[in-house]
Amino acid sequence: MRVCIGGTFNVFHKGHRLLLYTAVDQAGPHGFLFVGIASGDLVRSKPHLRSFDLRRRDVERYLSTIEKRPNLEIKPITDMFGPTLEKDFDIIVVSPETRAAADIINSKRKELGLSLLSVVEIPFVMADDGKPVQSSRIINGEIDIEGKRLTT
Repeated sequence: MRVCIGGTFNVFHKGHRLLLYTAVDQAGPHGFLFVGIASGDLVRSKPHLRSFDLRRRDVERYLSTIEKRPNLEIKPITDMFGPTLEKDFDIIVVSPETRAAADIINSKRKELGLSLLSVVEIPFVMADDGKPVQSSRIINGEIDIEGKRLTT
C-alpha cells in the first residue's frame, strides 16, 4: 500500500508515535510511506516552532525503531495537499484534528479525476487529565510528552 501522512511534529509525543505507527502498519513492510512535515507558510504563524531539521530528526528516530518498515520518503510540505494531488496514494492516515484536511484532499482529488484516498483516522491520544496530548499543551507546561500532568 502507498500511504501518506502530514503533520507539524513540533514536540514529538505519544500521539505522533500512534500516527506514525498506524501509517507504517497500513503501508506494510513492502509498501511506501510518505511523511510530510509542515513547513513554510503552513506553519509560519505557529508559536515556539522548532526547526524543520529537529522535527524531521524526531520522526526519523522514531521510525528507525519500527521493524519491517515500508520504503520511506520524508519531505517538507508547504500546504495541506503536499504531493497528494500529483502522486498516487491508497491511504491517508489522520488524527481527529486533521480529518477535515483529508476530506478536502479527497474533494480535490475527485475534481481532478484521481481515485479517492481511504481515510484511516486514529483516535485522540489522551493525557492523564482526559484531554488530548498536543504539542501546545507540552510547550505550555501542562503535560509531558507521555501525557502525564505537570501542573495542578
